[in-house]
Formats: sequence, C-alpha cells, structure tokens
Amino acid sequence: MRIGIIGAMDEEVDALKNEMEIKRTETIGDMKFYIGTLVNKEVVLVRCGIGKVNAAICAQILIGQLGAKILINTGVAGGIHETLDVLDVVISTEVQQHDFDVTGFGYAIGEIPRMERSIFLADKVLVDKAFESAQQVLSKQKVLKGKIVSGDIFVGSSELKAKLKDVFKAYCTEMEGAAIGHTCYVNDIPFVVIRAMSDKADGSAHNNFNEFVQIAADHSKEIVKGMLKHL
Repeated sequence: MRIGIIGAMDEEVDALKNEMEIKRTETIGDMKFYIGTLVNKEVVLVRCGIGKVNAAICAQILIGQLGAKILINTGVAGGIHETLDVLDVVISTEVQQHDFDVTGFGYAIGEIPRMERSIFLADKVLVDKAFESAQQVLSKQKVLKGKIVSGDIFVGSSELKAKLKDVFKAYCTEMEGAAIGHTCYVNDIPFVVIRAMSDKADGSAHNNFNEFVQIAADHSKEIVKGMLKHL
C-alpha cells in the first residue's frame, strides 16, 4: 500500500526525505515526488508548495497518477485553541476552508455550494494512530484532536484568530489541509492532517513562526514516522 506524505515547505519535507530510502524521483508539473520507503513502508514524499491550490493539485497527482491509497499532510500551523502553546500538536478530526465565502447567496461562511459536505472528516483509524504516535514522541507538549481550518492567508492577528475560534470552532489554522481533505473526499481516500504549532496565530505570529518553524516541523516528522510503523 503506497502512502502519500505532503508537506508545504522545505522545512516540513527535508527532515523526512533525509531518512527515506529514495528509489526514484518523478517530477510532475513543478513538483518533485520522492518515491521509496520510510520505516519499511512504501511512501511518496512531496513538497506541494504553500496554499490550497498547490495542495489540491499535489493530492490529486498522488492519488490519480502515483497510486497513493492514504494521504498524510504534515507540517506546522498557528494555534487557535486556548490551551495550545507553541510546539503543541493538533491531529485533525475534520478540516474546512475558512476563507470560502458565498454568504451573499445565503450560504454559511465556509460552506461550498452544491456539495454534500464542506467539512471533510479525517479517517478515524489514521487519527488514532497519529494521536498515539504523538503522545509517544512528545514528552512535554500537549496533543489534541480537533478541527483544522485552512485558508490562503497567514493568520497573524488576534481579530481573525477570534473569528476562527468562534465561527469555526477551530483548534488551529494553516494553508493546505482542507484542500487535501477535499481532494481525498472526492476520491474516497483516507487522510489525516498532523500539525505542530509554530505560532499562536496572533500579533506575535510572524516572529514566532520564524523562530519555531524548524522545531515544529521536526516534531511532525517524528509523529509521522511513529504512525507509519503501525500502518
């Protein structure tokens, strides 16, 4: 069973790539896919680039052209839930786009017209395995299961953070996971999103992101490796 692993940035992918046994690479569009094994599992690792469109394109290539049967999205996020600190971890129970807005036609914010659902559920087995792995890997940080929201914006203001908490009941926010979840839903492919907090999505987010992004990405890497052992 081939497992697709997606990160948006070099920091999120390089740590995993360095521990892979890479058998070949394939470039499709401007994305380079590393095909090989990681902890004795057949994987395809890729940096999709930042944002929802890049993430959706990448997920569809993994599923449609490279035969991935499971998708794992790993990386960093901004914490929304009041108990989250930098370097804590959220495992997705569900994902949704927070910047999809057709409210002018009577839809709720985040609702996608003419689709059966706009909130995409992560696979429960994958969620549980990721959660268990995170608890084993992390000695000091909290691990929560919850909703992750995505939008094509870096959330760095307390006002937007409050909206995401109040309207969407989000635990954290990033820029790719909901697009990957949407693509998996359309293709009936199980997925999970694993995010370590690089910042708290507030006025200090830009400074915190630069300081903690690599450490957070390393935590996500270890969680992915741990869960792969049990798939």
